[in-house]
Amino acid sequence: MKIETSSKTKIEVPGFILERTAKRMKQYFQRALASADAGITIDQWVILQQLHIQDGLSQLHLAKATYKDAPTVTRIIDLLCKKDLTVRVPDEADRRRFKIQLTEGGKAKIEEVLPIVKKARTVAWNNLDDEQITQLEVTLNQIFDNLEF
Repeated sequence: MKIETSSKTKIEVPGFILERTAKRMKQYFQRALASADAGITIDQWVILQQLHIQDGLSQLHLAKATYKDAPTVTRIIDLLCKKDLTVRVPDEADRRRFKIQLTEGGKAKIEEVLPIVKKARTVAWNNLDDEQITQLEVTLNQIFDNLEF
């Protein structure tokens, strides 16, 4: 791929487009949560959603599963615990660690927020057919795999 570097040429490299799109999606989802008065941020939703998939993960496993750094996950969990959406439970196998579990309030919050997230996804995927969405997933997963370190 040849990229023009003239100062008058707008550079639209795929990496920039990907980053721009990811940021816009995050902003859109955040606005959707805020306008619905959901009481959580999109980053908090990501943690709740991961716990919905696999409850009782350690903070380290949550960080790895959500591709967030450990200090960020710790801050998010602190906020979720203050909101009574999650709780830290001592790990019986290693008392130095905690498992993060959803509370009943956390489970209810997932049920409340999931329709908002699904609606936002519908807006994001508007005018894309199933084949395009599948191809997008395949392409993004291939890029992700290419960058494994």
